[in-house]
Amino acid sequence: MDLMKRIDPELAPALEMIPADGSLNFDDLDTARKMSDEIFGRMVSMMPAVKGVSSRDLSIPGPKGAPDITVRVYTPEAETGKRPAMLWIHGGGYLLGDLTADDYTMRSMCVNTGCVMVSTNYRLAPENPFPAPVEDCYASLKWMVNNAESLGIDKTRVAIGGGSAGGGLAAGLAIMTRDRGEIALSFQLLIYPMIDDRNITPSSHAITDLRTWDREKNIFAWKAYLGDSIKDGIVSPYAAASRAKDLSGLPPAYIAVGELDLFLDEDIEYAQRLLQAGVPTELHVYPGATHGFDSIISASVVKRFSAERDNAVKRALK
Repeated sequence: MDLMKRIDPELAPALEMIPADGSLNFDDLDTARKMSDEIFGRMVSMMPAVKGVSSRDLSIPGPKGAPDITVRVYTPEAETGKRPAMLWIHGGGYLLGDLTADDYTMRSMCVNTGCVMVSTNYRLAPENPFPAPVEDCYASLKWMVNNAESLGIDKTRVAIGGGSAGGGLAAGLAIMTRDRGEIALSFQLLIYPMIDDRNITPSSHAITDLRTWDREKNIFAWKAYLGDSIKDGIVSPYAAASRAKDLSGLPPAYIAVGELDLFLDEDIEYAQRLLQAGVPTELHVYPGATHGFDSIISASVVKRFSAERDNAVKRALK
């Protein structure tokens, strides 16, 4: 598929920022991480300032026997009293990134939704394969709820969310949280979530452009993330939410994905399965949009997406 013939023209600059020669690959993961950080850094530097938000970084306990976790807490300055809250999980294919890449998104969502946003810096694969990343996310969620009083959070209005691998972690975390029964979730916000390790859908074969999240990167990332966790061909639904046999009892979901995203088919199928399981679910497919399309905040489709995303959060947590 020639993405440049089908991409929304306003989104093309995001794709053009990424090397077209395939140099952003995982043959040398340290170099890929450095290159990815540089690309994210350029994008972050282009973002406007967001007023009305205070933020602070904290070190919190990780899972038992694991290192501490850094979280960044965003608080809306205009809000008073107990506020809804969302644990946010950054993307990066389970291999890349940190909480700084989503700083603008967190500040914008904090102001626009009135939520306390807690962004977590979970451990990355392959050094820390499943279940380390999702267990870090669970520890972060539990810390957020247990410290609701000091954070100004209403424990009856708690959501989780993330983009790409962060969306995959959020989907797996929702299933894990349901099964453990310690925390009540009100909502899950899944932005182009990475949720199926099998790579068998038409869209998983169609997206091969080296400048976006393509099939080769996806296969490598899943192998790195799953590590030795696969037993007799069985993959945990906490790792790949599409593997879950039972989706009933999960919190209401909002799923957004671009038409030109490798994850298109798996995300649509997951939304259908959630609906069939009785889970209220809202699905948006954005035409001409590739993976990570929301980085071009001036584009009309991104403005529409951002407004619809934030309105969905406000409705769910009102």
